[in-house]
Amino acid sequence: MRASIFRRLINLWPPFLCNSIRVRQVSADWTEASVVLRLRPWNRNYVGTQFGGNLFAMTDPFWMLLLMHQLGHDHFVWDQAGAIDFVAPGREDVFAHFKLEPAVVDELRAAAAGGRKVLRWFETEVKTASGEVIAIVRKQIYVRLKPKAR
Repeated sequence: MRASIFRRLINLWPPFLCNSIRVRQVSADWTEASVVLRLRPWNRNYVGTQFGGNLFAMTDPFWMLLLMHQLGHDHFVWDQAGAIDFVAPGREDVFAHFKLEPAVVDELRAAAAGGRKVLRWFETEVKTASGEVIAIVRKQIYVRLKPKAR
């Protein structure tokens, strides 16, 4: 699927649409993505700041998706684990940017070449427009070469 079509479709996905999460950009080569979480009355927590579940949700699928498209159909790519550190209260719209370096893709491809599972952590900062870090999200991604069909 082309990145531009994917961006339009994921913006209609109910967990994003209903929580004011918007994918702003996915590069045509699937190496970068940018996401915004708008602060709205329906997605604030009890004290009026960004709901932590939405902060995690806005970052959830992107490392896996970028890697899937970079590694191709001959690899399994799954989310293995995730963690979030809340750094400051989010009192405004927040943003996340993902950039998958070619060297990382090459490293994962080489490590998985023998059919072993490979686990790698990726980290994303969720920031305000002025650059204040609101949260740090870590995702562990599982990569393994698919067995050859007989």
